[in-house]
Parts: sequence; C-alpha cells; structure tokens
Amino acid sequence: MAYDRAITVFSPDGRLFQVEYAREAIKKGSTALGIRFKNGVVLISDKKVRSRLVEQNSMEKIQLIDDYVSTVTSGLVADARILIDLARISVQQEKITYGSLVNIENLVKKVADQMQQYTQYGGVRPYGVAMIFAGVDSIGPRLFDCDPAGTINEYKAVVIGEFRNQVLETLEKEYKEDLSEKEAVALGIKALKNAYEDPSEFRVPEVASIVEGSKFKIFSKEEVEKLLQ
Repeated sequence: MAYDRAITVFSPDGRLFQVEYAREAIKKGSTALGIRFKNGVVLISDKKVRSRLVEQNSMEKIQLIDDYVSTVTSGLVADARILIDLARISVQQEKITYGSLVNIENLVKKVADQMQQYTQYGGVRPYGVAMIFAGVDSIGPRLFDCDPAGTINEYKAVVIGEFRNQVLETLEKEYKEDLSEKEAVALGIKALKNAYEDPSEFRVPEVASIVEGSKFKIFSKEEVEKLLQ
C-alpha cells in the first residue's frame, strides 16, 4: 500500500503506481486513432454518448491546435483541455519566434515535458489523459502519441482508449504505407467498427484529416455517414 500513495515513490520492482493508474483511466476513455497516409494524416475518434440529453455538438474530441496541427485525446477531458491550451500557446510562440511551426515534434515534446513534470513532484497527480498529435510540417506528415509518463513516439498508425487492442489488431493486418486519404479514413472507421461486439452500438465517429499543402479539415456528419455506407 505504501508505494501507491505518492507519485514520487518507486515500488521495489521499479514501478510508479500512480502513472499506471492514470493509464487505466485512459482505458475507460473513448477510442481514438491516427493513420498516416501517403500525403497526409487522418484522425478518427469514437463518441461515447452517456445520455441522450447531452448536446452531441458539445462533445468535440478532435481539437485544432493550429491550421496544420490537430490532436485527439482519450481519458479525463478536463486534463486534456489544460494540455491543449498549453499546446496552442506553444504553437503561437513558435510562430512569433520563427515565423512558422518548424517541427511538430518540438510541440509534442513541450506537452510531454509538462506531463513528465507531474510524475516527479509531491502534491500533484499525473495527467489522466493520452494524446495523439497529427499534422504536416517541413518534414512531411507526422503522427505522435503522448502518455501520462510523458513518453512520446512517432507512428504510422496509433490507437488510444477503450478498444485499443481490438482496433490495433485490424490496423496491423491491413495498414499499407501508400494509402490514399479516402482509404485511410475507410480503414480507420472499419477498424473502429470491428471493435464493437454489437455493431448497433457503433455511433458516427468524428473524422479530421490534413493533406500536404492544405489546412486541417474536419468532416461533416453527412460526409462521415456517406463513408460509413
């Protein structure tokens, strides 16, 4: 019991239990995924409707950081909001300093540094959220994830949230590097839908994409429904 009360105390086998508990909170969140295709990146997020009284337009999972960078989160929504605000400020600072967003990896590292700090000091708790950052910079299409420990990795396709393992299974079987935008969206929706034991529970997901030379585009509900068909 003594090892899981404080974030600053390692267990004898080298574990930080509070960070592991934060990862468990993410597993209860909505499933979200990112897929890199040949000239861009797509983000797709499931929507958990906890009550029919909730206004669905207020439940935006995919958030724009900048015209060329977006993020989708899973876990504690309030924690995600703070980190999204930090990311937006960082992007504007970089624009003022350099005239443009030079490197998405620098942005992700700033957010990850903030998350890592909250695994190191007493009196705080880790952020209970995982984030996928997607966008296009001078290097090309980029896709990163960031977890409560402050760990970052770059991916061709990545999943966070409740049905992570099931969605990942489909992506690992069917992902190809030369996918078009439409094929990437179709694969992501298929992988998400396959994760449900009862297909009738599947709701229209949120979808956004960016293609090199364009700004981030969030698909309308009608466009997503057409793709579902």
